[in-house]
Order: sequence, then structure tokens, then C-alpha cells
Amino acid sequence: MANEDPTSAGMIDFTFTHHGTPHTFNFPLESTIADLSNRIYNELSIPATNQKFMITPKLGILKPPFADPLPLSTLESKKIALLAPTPAQLASLAPPRPSSRPSTPIDKPVAAYRHRDWQKVQDEATYTFQTILPLNYLPGPERSQKFLERLRDDPGVKASMRKHKFSVGVLTEMNPAEHTTHESRTLGLNRNRGEVIELRLRTDAYDGYRDYKVIRNTLCHELAHNVFGDHDRNFWDLCKSIEKEVREADWKHGGQAISNEVFYDPEEREGSGGHVDGGGWSGGEFVLGGNGGKQGAPFQMLNRREAMARAAEERMRRQREAGSGGSGASS
Repeated sequence: MANEDPTSAGMIDFTFTHHGTPHTFNFPLESTIADLSNRIYNELSIPATNQKFMITPKLGILKPPFADPLPLSTLESKKIALLAPTPAQLASLAPPRPSSRPSTPIDKPVAAYRHRDWQKVQDEATYTFQTILPLNYLPGPERSQKFLERLRDDPGVKASMRKHKFSVGVLTEMNPAEHTTHESRTLGLNRNRGEVIELRLRTDAYDGYRDYKVIRNTLCHELAHNVFGDHDRNFWDLCKSIEKEVREADWKHGGQAISNEVFYDPEEREGSGGHVDGGGWSGGEFVLGGNGGKQGAPFQMLNRREAMARAAEERMRRQREAGSGGSGASS
């Protein structure tokens, strides 16, 4: 974001964030985003080849070299986040220096050592989620941060992203109230084929978090939208393949199948039965209930208070049915 400094004629203060930390640089009014890139290299030691700028709203992600560099003065109303590894992270990818110690005599046995796969280390730093972004205005953002980091560091997710060479700019959570209508609930969004992936982590009542393995399957679905926007046979074949890869490579849990439901947690069911994946211009969104993802449908959005009230009413209904011997789902 750029702001003119009244005490410095012809200069602007330009602010961006990097891993949540704001940085402000002073530039002449005629400076462009290419000048910002050069300044970041000089000040923060981040090469242009590792820089990506997420500009919101609307512009999306830009990265050097810029075919037509935007003037910084045109970005004064935008929010700019630098998506790039820190110098420390870049340094960790460098191969180890040769040892200066004298070589071991030929007649002395050499103990075996484990060889580190530096190509795998570099691939994992490249094919990953470059930025983790919880919603700080919701309660307990530090819990969402840990949840998103767990997804990023999941052995199965990491293995599948390396295999398909998936690099996602931002992995973030969605606010349930902003993605809940009277007819549907969105569980995941993929914007512009991997620029941003949003996942519904929290319950509708904001009193907890949804099942990890169900959310992980939703993430597999959204990763498939990095390649295919429409839900044709190619998409579903890739989606099932990613789910299988994630299960089999998840050595922490023995590679066992996680659920018979692919994207749906029955404990969270509200209203309509089946599930619908909306797709669309953004590269794909996964929705429960609703109108089958048709464009232009007349949805009425629920605010946070309405969403919490509906969730509380649903829990009370299930408790009453359970107490009277009804057939409702258990809470």
C-alpha cells in the first residue's frame, strides 16, 4: 500500500507484508513494482526469482520479470503481500560445504552415514503452500495457524504436491458465516488455479474445528482444481488419485483409508441432503447442499449470528430426537 508523505514532496511511502511482518520503503512517485522488487533484493536479500506479490483486491499474483511494471502510485489502495521464503529458509536449501578435515586413512573403516536427499528438500520448499494465513479477526487465530501448518506438513500432502509439482501461493481458512446460505455450505475454494486455497476449518457455531481428515480430503479436491477447472472425468480421476496418494504416503497414520465419505462430515449436516461441488471461474469450490453450483442462483447469505443460531437449533433438534428415540443424527 502506498501513501504520500506530506513532508517529502515527490516521494511515497510504500508498505507491504512478508510472513505477517509489515515493511515500509520510501520511493519517488514515478517508481514501479520493478523498483520495489529491486529494493527487496537489496534490503531483504530475497532474489527476484523467489519473489511473488499477492495484490488484493482483484489484481492477483504478480512476479518478476514484469512485462509492463505497474506504477506504485496506482497500488496505493491495494494490500500487497510478498510470498517468498526468508533468507534463512533459502540458506537451508544450500548443499553442505566440503569438510576441511583431513581424509580418513584407507586402512581405517569408515562408518556409514545417512545421505540427505537435497533434491527432495528443495522440491518440498518449492512445491508447497508458500504462505499460511489464518483469519486474525476470528477467535483463536493461533489454533487455525497450527491447523493449516499441520495440513502443509502432512507427509501425504507433501508427497502428492511434489509428484504433481503443485505450488500454492496462500493456504487460508474461510469464515463460515461468509460462505453459508440457506441452501448450501461451501467447504473449499481454489482461486485462479492455486493462487489461493480456502478451507472451512471451523464449525458453523465457531465453537470448535471440523474433522482433520475430512478437511484434508477437501484439500485434495481443491488441489485437483490446480489442473482442471470443470468437474469432468479428468478432474475426478485426478482427485481420486491425489486422495489415494495422500493416504498411502501418510506414514504417520499407516496409510489407512480415512472415511467412506469423501468430502462430507455427517456430524455437521444441516438442511439439504446431498453434496454439490460448484466449480466456476475461481477454479472450483466445494459446496454442501444448495442448487448444484448453478451460476446466478438466488442465495440469501447468512451473517455470523444467523449461522450460529441455526447451528444451535440443529443441535437442540438432534438432542430432542435422541431423547425421544428418534432417528436423527447423534451430536
